[in-house]
Amino acid sequence: MVKLTIDNKSIEVAPKTHIIDAALQAGIKIPTLCYMRKTNEIGSCRVCVVEVEGQDRLMASCNNEVAEGMIIHSRSKKVRDAVRANTELILSNHRAECTTCIRSTNCSLQSLTQTLGITEESYDKNYTQKPWDKNFVLQRDGSKCIKCLRCVQVCGKIQNCNVWDITNTGSRVDVGVVDGKQLDEATCSLCGQCITHCPVGALSARDDTASILGALDNPEIITIIQAAPATRSAWGEDLGLSADEATVGRFVSALKGLGFDYVFDTDTAADLTIIEEAHEFLERFTHKDDYQWPMFTSCCPGWLRYVKQQAPEFLPNLSSAKSPHQMFGALLKTYYAQKLDVDPSRIYIVSLMPCVAKKYEAAVPEVNDAAEGVRDIDAVITVREFARMVKQRALDVQNLSEALWDDPFGEASGAGVIFGASGGVMEAALRSAYFYLTGNNPEPGIFKAATVPEEETQWAAKTLEIAGATVRVIVASGLRNTTDLLAALKAGEVEADFIEIMACPGGCAGGGGQPIRTDHELAVPRSKILSKLDEDAPLRLSHENESLKKAYAEFLGEPLGHTAHHLLHTNQAEWSI
Repeated sequence: MVKLTIDNKSIEVAPKTHIIDAALQAGIKIPTLCYMRKTNEIGSCRVCVVEVEGQDRLMASCNNEVAEGMIIHSRSKKVRDAVRANTELILSNHRAECTTCIRSTNCSLQSLTQTLGITEESYDKNYTQKPWDKNFVLQRDGSKCIKCLRCVQVCGKIQNCNVWDITNTGSRVDVGVVDGKQLDEATCSLCGQCITHCPVGALSARDDTASILGALDNPEIITIIQAAPATRSAWGEDLGLSADEATVGRFVSALKGLGFDYVFDTDTAADLTIIEEAHEFLERFTHKDDYQWPMFTSCCPGWLRYVKQQAPEFLPNLSSAKSPHQMFGALLKTYYAQKLDVDPSRIYIVSLMPCVAKKYEAAVPEVNDAAEGVRDIDAVITVREFARMVKQRALDVQNLSEALWDDPFGEASGAGVIFGASGGVMEAALRSAYFYLTGNNPEPGIFKAATVPEEETQWAAKTLEIAGATVRVIVASGLRNTTDLLAALKAGEVEADFIEIMACPGGCAGGGGQPIRTDHELAVPRSKILSKLDEDAPLRLSHENESLKKAYAEFLGEPLGHTAHHLLHTNQAEWSI
């Protein structure tokens, strides 16, 4: 152990501990802007500097290790003056229009400025503002970029997409798309991890709330909103609700308070996806020679964009099943439109998703099959956009009563709920595959996927015995892990039958459309909420969903049948990028 003193506190820490972590162990929080543990430890913002006795220059605490006998001051006048000056210099390169900024009240730079008591800016403004396609899913405002390089490191080290890079040098240094490309020309998965790890408002998702509010105000349009599994684990975070307060019933009440005619649960469509995907897996598993092996899940559009751009040789391995919200859109604009006796063009469907890439997916022409000239999903909003809509409608979420999802799609299983967590799709599919193979229901917990290790470049693998058949499954989340897994598959180092891939680390619970809490990775605690909802659900098997049994009997026919295949399946190789 290493003995040292920080702000007059004597502590012992492990060798090679960074000063910032040693301070935290002493109960001292050193401010940062650019720092991300194990990912961005470059000291570029110079906000985390400390004074070390015997050293003339201040040291960045994020990338300097402790030494025996160190005496460190994190709040001396020299440190305070330097941090204030460095922050003011950052402000001079930042368009600080906080009243209209999408990150106001949730901005690391704004918070730091307030903490330091900076009420006036000392330097003239000098920022760049480059044009950006306002219709593109991912938005960047260069005038707000503080050059912390968090986006560069997350995109490169965690997601292996390498979209962002440093441009220019010296005082003109900036961040832009690699090789001077347009973003739609780069290998961007649209996972949104750069957005959730940006400390300011330089990166955001395209805001689609205006068109939705317009539809809600049109009496000629029937409006429907569906909410994805992972959204229920985070919907209250931007609205000041604790996890205990943010119940599913209150969530439904908030959705209805926005003015939608019908509020449906995407978990129902997750059950539908499982029914189709489980049948597809068994068809492929029993006819392996007819298919490229193994089979990959296909419900994550970030993963689909990645495989199309960076690993197209694996396109035939993808399940042809659409994602749950797209399946739901196709079903609502056909089967449900018939029940309502209305033309599909009069139905406006909004998907509330924890995802940025879903905005792209909904606009892909090749995924829209319900009716000629009509999109299956009209708009996709993130959880952050939902919170803004709730605030615009002045809903008092603290005092909302509990409400139920609307029929006929108000029933969903716990298997549908866990779609939002890494490993959940695999677990849900295996529950139903077991039933289709044996004719008996399994105990829902027996296919619990192993937890994906926290160390980068790892995945979880499990071998199962089902009705005498050996099934090898793998679960991976995060595109760096995916890259390593695909390389191992090609090299013959690992073998599998069924592989679940989620683009975002931790799955949809950690999605790029979830509420932003800078320096807090919340995929794990959100996933635990989803697991608890599954455990407490009266129905835990997708194939027992009565509303879907009725939909198959009245409209879809058999799983993988003609109607089901037309509406619920797609060929991702044909998708536009």
